[in-house]
Amino acid sequence: MTRSPFHRLVFGTLRRLLYLWVRSETIAQSAFSLKLDRSKPVLYVLQQPSLSDLAVLDHECSKSGLPRPVLPVAVGGLQEPAAFFYLNREADWFGRQDKRGASPTLVRLVNAIGQYAAEDAQIVPVSVFWGQSPDRETSPWKLLFADSWAVTGRLRRLLNILILGRKTRVQFAAPIHLRELVEQGKGQERTLRMVNRILRVHFRNQKTAVIGPDLSHRRNLVKGLIHAPLVRQAINDEVEREKISVEKAEAQALRYGNEMASDYAYTVVRGLEVLLSWFWNKLYDGIKLNNLEGVQHIAQGHEVIYVPCHRSHMDYLLLSYLLLRNGLTPPHIAAGINLNMPLIGSLLRRGGAFFMRRTFKGNPLYTAVFNEYLHTLFSKGFPVEYFVEGGRSRTGRTLQPKTGMLAITLRSFLRSHRLPVVFVPVYIGYERVLEGRTYLGELRGATKKKESIFDLFKVLGAFKQRFGQVAVNFGEPIRLGEFLDQQQPGWRQQELGPQFRPDWLNDTTNRLAERVAQRLNEAAAVNPVNLVALALLSTGKLALDERALVRVLDLYQSLLRQVPYSPHTTLPEGDGQALIEYVKGMQLVSEQKDALGKIFYLDEQNAVLMTYYRNNVLHIFALPALLASFFQSSARISREQILRFTRALYPYLQSELFIRWSLDELDAVVDQWLVALVEQGLLKVEADVYVRPAPSSRQFVLLTLLSRAIVQTLQRFYMATALLLNAGQNAISAEELEDLSTVMAQRLSILHGLNAPEFFDKTLFRHFIQTLLDEGVLRQDEAGKLSYHPLLSELAEGAAKRVLPAEIRLSIRQVALERSDEEAVPV
Repeated sequence: MTRSPFHRLVFGTLRRLLYLWVRSETIAQSAFSLKLDRSKPVLYVLQQPSLSDLAVLDHECSKSGLPRPVLPVAVGGLQEPAAFFYLNREADWFGRQDKRGASPTLVRLVNAIGQYAAEDAQIVPVSVFWGQSPDRETSPWKLLFADSWAVTGRLRRLLNILILGRKTRVQFAAPIHLRELVEQGKGQERTLRMVNRILRVHFRNQKTAVIGPDLSHRRNLVKGLIHAPLVRQAINDEVEREKISVEKAEAQALRYGNEMASDYAYTVVRGLEVLLSWFWNKLYDGIKLNNLEGVQHIAQGHEVIYVPCHRSHMDYLLLSYLLLRNGLTPPHIAAGINLNMPLIGSLLRRGGAFFMRRTFKGNPLYTAVFNEYLHTLFSKGFPVEYFVEGGRSRTGRTLQPKTGMLAITLRSFLRSHRLPVVFVPVYIGYERVLEGRTYLGELRGATKKKESIFDLFKVLGAFKQRFGQVAVNFGEPIRLGEFLDQQQPGWRQQELGPQFRPDWLNDTTNRLAERVAQRLNEAAAVNPVNLVALALLSTGKLALDERALVRVLDLYQSLLRQVPYSPHTTLPEGDGQALIEYVKGMQLVSEQKDALGKIFYLDEQNAVLMTYYRNNVLHIFALPALLASFFQSSARISREQILRFTRALYPYLQSELFIRWSLDELDAVVDQWLVALVEQGLLKVEADVYVRPAPSSRQFVLLTLLSRAIVQTLQRFYMATALLLNAGQNAISAEELEDLSTVMAQRLSILHGLNAPEFFDKTLFRHFIQTLLDEGVLRQDEAGKLSYHPLLSELAEGAAKRVLPAEIRLSIRQVALERSDEEAVPV
C-alpha cells in the first residue's frame, strides 16, 4: 500500500478525500512530544489494520511536525519501506481476526536491534478513536457506529467514518525503546512475546481510559444487583423485619436500583459537549486547566474517583466536559436525589449521574442496593465522581467532609482490590460563581431554597454579568492502597468479616476525608478576585486608596511566590494594578475619585459576597497571617516564643481550614515565612528575636492588614474558650457551648460591625469544640458535661493577648461574664 510511489499517491489521494469529511485532533500532544527523542528512528503501531486510522495518524503527524508513518525509516542496516505496523492481523469483512504471531515488521526490528549494538528504535503506540462511546449491549446504534470493544469489520468502519468522523481523536503514547527490551537478553522469541504483551496491555488500558469499560445494559445491571449476596441478605432481612413476601422485597430493591442507577448515553454526552462548548464560551472568558497530564497517566489501569470541591452546580458539567474534551472517560457522578427533577433528572442520568438520597438511615435495603451499585461501578473500572463536602459550600471555604461515600468506597476496596483505586482531587475556582445572588441571600441568613426546574430560567439572566475565568486544577492523587498501608499496616492479611467493616474503618475513613480536603486545598487557584477581597475585607472601612491597594496586592503575590503553598497551587498573572483593573471590570469593587486620586471600596452587597471569594484562599494565608498577628501587641518576639504560640494554635487552624502541613513540618515552614516577612520588610531580625516596624510606618500597616485575614477565626476560638472558662468545670455540654458561642458571635458582629456571615456559623464552633476534644484539652463526663485542662485559661489568655485587640478581648469577656451573672440570679 505505501511501499511504492504509486501506492503513496493513492494513499495521499484517499487521505485528502477522507478529510473532506473527517475532522481530527490529537489528545495530550505536548506531554507525548516531551518524551520523544527525535534523534532516533520512530515507528508507529496501531492496534488493528485500518487504512482510515493510518490516514488519520499520517494527517496528525504532518500537522504536528512528527515523522510520517508512510515514509521509509532506517534502523541500523534495516530499511523499512514504512514507519508503521499493526499489532493484530487484518480482519475479514465480518470482523473475524487471527491474532497469532507477531508483525513481520516487528520481527525485523527486533532482529536488527539485536545485530547492531549501537542502534535503537522508538515504538509509539497510537490509538484512534472515532467518537468516545462505551459499548452498550442490546444497543444496535452503538454496536454499529460507536467505538467499542468489539473487533470492527469494514462495513462498520465505513459507517463509523460517516457517523462519527467529525469527532475523531488521536492519542500518542510514550515511546517504547526496543534497545532496553533487547538488552534484557531473553532471546528474540521471548523479546517479541514481551513486546506484544506490553502493547496489548497498553491498548487495553488506553481504551478503558478513553471510552470506558464495557457497559452492560442498564436494565441488566440493575437486575443483577438483587442477586448479589449482600443484597440477598438485606432482602431476607427486609422480609423478616417487615413481614412481607420475598417478591415484594425484591420489587422494592429493583425500584431502589432504578431510582439510583445512571443511564449513560453517548448521544446525550456528545450533545451536552456541543451545548456546553457554546455555554462556556458565552458565560466565561476562558477555562484554565492545570496538572491534567498526571490524570491522563494514572487513568490507565486504575479505578479513578474524582473528588472535586463543590462550589456550584456547574461543577458537575464542567469536569465531565473537560475530561471528555481531553480524551478521558466522563465519570459516573453521584448527585443528590433533589436534582432528579422532571426533564433535568433524565438529562443528568443520561449524562452519567446516579442519584442518592440524602440519608440512608433506617433503610438497610436501600443501603445494601446502593453499596452494591457502587461496588459494581468500582469493580468494572468506571470512573466515578462524588463531592466529599456533600453539598455546595455557601461560604466559599472547604466544608467539613461527609464520610459516607468514602466509607462505601473503602468497604468496596476491602471487598475486592483487583483494580487499584486512586482519588483525584479537583479544585474548581470561579472568579464569579453562577449562584452568587443565591449565596448572597443565604450568607445574609436566608433559608436555603430547594432546587427547582425554574432555576434554569435564572441562568439566562446571568449572561448580563461578566463571570471571568474558571480554573480547574487537578491535585496530587491519593492511592488508596498506599494510604491503607500507612494507616493500617497488614490490612490485606486481616480478617474483615462478611460486611467488610473492620474496627478501624471509621477512624481511617475520617483520616482519609481530611487528606482529601487537604489535597483539595493544595490545588487551590488564587485569582484576582480572591486577592482583592482579602485586601479590602482586612480594612476597617472596606476601602483603600489605589496606591495602598496596589502595594498590598503586590505584597501578597510576592509572599506566595517566595513561599509557595503547594506545587499544585496556581497564581494569577499581572501586578497589583492589573488585578485591580480586572476586578473593577467585573463590577465587584466600586471606585471613587477625588483630587488626591482613586479610592476603591466594597458596597454593602459586594462586601458580603466578597467574603465568599476571600474564604476560597483563606487557608493559604492563615499561617503568615497568624505570624503577623503576634506582632500587633508585641514589638519584639523571640523565635522560640513564636514557635510555641504557633504550635498551640495551629491544630485548630489546620482542622478548620485543612492546611496541608503536619506538626512535624510546622517549625520549618514557620521559618520560611519569617524569612519571607523579613525580606519584604514587614519584620526585622536581631539575633534570634524578630522586631516589628514602627507603628507609624507603611510596613506596619501592611503587616496589620495581613494579620486581619485570620483575626475573625481567632476571635471565634477565644469566644468559645471564654464561655467555657466562665461556666466552670463540668457545668456545660458541648451542644450548649456551641449554641452560646453562636449567640455571642451574632452579638459581637453587630457591636463591632463584622461583615462576615460565617463568623457565627454554628458548624465552625461545633468543629472547634470537637477539635478541643480530639486534642485532649476537653473531656466529657457521663452526663456530657465538659471539663477542661487546668492550663487552658493561661494558654487562652496568653495567646489572646498576642493576637487579638484589647477591645475585642474585653467585649468577649464582658458578654461571657454577663451570661454567668444571669445564670447566678435565681428565678
